[in-house]
Amino acid sequence: MSHADDHSGTRRDFLYYATAGAGVVVTGAAVWPLVNQMNPSADVQALASIDVDVSGVEVGTQITALWLGKPVFIRRRTAEEIEAARNTDLSALPDPVAQNENIDAGADASDANRALSEDGEWLVMMGVCTHLGCVPLGDGAGDFGGWFCPCHGSHYDTAGRIRQGPAPTNLPVPPAVLDGTTITLG
Repeated sequence: MSHADDHSGTRRDFLYYATAGAGVVVTGAAVWPLVNQMNPSADVQALASIDVDVSGVEVGTQITALWLGKPVFIRRRTAEEIEAARNTDLSALPDPVAQNENIDAGADASDANRALSEDGEWLVMMGVCTHLGCVPLGDGAGDFGGWFCPCHGSHYDTAGRIRQGPAPTNLPVPPAVLDGTTITLG
């Protein structure tokens, strides 16, 4: 074997490695934009956690906030609404599960597991009907004094639990924290 053969082998190996390396770089440059476009956009990331000032919400009224592009009902309930929610027979509910991201899965749909505050005054839930995604009407609408979805006739009680109609589950409770006069969603 000559000295020239040793050189040609290393040059050939170098060309293989250089070509393979260039191919990896080009493939990465072509694939990265496809992967990166799956990341959430800046406006979605900015809304991942929002603070809602609830200092002006009177007892017996609600406000609607927009979080992650969906309405969120924030209701300051009256003593009568809290009592009605707490006195509901859970075995009569079509969906006896809490649907609350703040507590363990499988918890019951009692008012204590759905209300944000311990006294039950604050209730925070997604404002999207679980049947087909409509926005229910609030302020005591429906047969149970809570919310009513006029599109297909779903009735929710004063704790946002489905009581009548085609909706399969209770209105979900998003992750929320009450700190004085501010509720943080997300």
